[in-house]
Amino acid sequence: MTEPTNDTIAHTMEFVHYELKERIGYITLARSEKRNALNYEVVTQLKKAFAFAEDDEKCKVIVLRAEGKVFCAGADLEYIQQLQENDYHENLADSTHLMELFRLIYTLKKVVIAQIHGHAIAGGCGLAAICDFGFTVPDAKFGYTEVKIGFIPAIVKVFLLRKIGESRAKQLLLTGNLISAAEAEKYGLVHYIVPAEELEDQVFAFAQKLCAENSKQSMEVTKEMIARVQEMSLEDGLQYAAEMNAIARGSEDCQRGIASFLNKEPIRW
Repeated sequence: MTEPTNDTIAHTMEFVHYELKERIGYITLARSEKRNALNYEVVTQLKKAFAFAEDDEKCKVIVLRAEGKVFCAGADLEYIQQLQENDYHENLADSTHLMELFRLIYTLKKVVIAQIHGHAIAGGCGLAAICDFGFTVPDAKFGYTEVKIGFIPAIVKVFLLRKIGESRAKQLLLTGNLISAAEAEKYGLVHYIVPAEELEDQVFAFAQKLCAENSKQSMEVTKEMIARVQEMSLEDGLQYAAEMNAIARGSEDCQRGIASFLNKEPIRW
């Protein structure tokens, strides 16, 4: 990948594409013939794309989307079958590779929106759920089917428990059942259900609203705090919050934002 020269230039890898459009960085899964299933190389390219988008100063919000009929079918089972020939340490290295992708997205400085145009299953459901916001079409199915094939939803579980809680997570992970988009919204897996023909436009409008109305610095710090404070005790969490509050008051964005509000001047971030 090289530094973009304008707002529409695309960076193409074999399975993942990156494109910048009006401060929105689009990361597109492009392995439609395999239902965008994840293997080592796909995970590698996703890690590269997210790292690039995070460092791209022209990008303020990221959208994860996919080509074909399916958003992501999870792990490539043919690839998993090949890994069964590996020893524990080789499998651990591969599993760690996937874990690093999920951790990268979860801790990324920029807001990530999932544009889910089709089914999101197993690791693909984890990939969608780990994004900060999720837009889906009504016909999409969601679920973690690992237990049905003798596998386990190990890595996605860590993030799913944080997102929807233990009761809902058990319901999904232990049954392996697929749920509808309406149920996924009810559970908190996704946030918005929109008609398929409006999906792209509504995601774009939402991302543009974040870009125009919200401070980049404020979104970054708020996202980081949401991730960190859950690991702390009540007292530690409150102390951490007070310290971050004090730091934010002296930030350039806060000074600019408050001055604009008090002066009744419109602000565009």
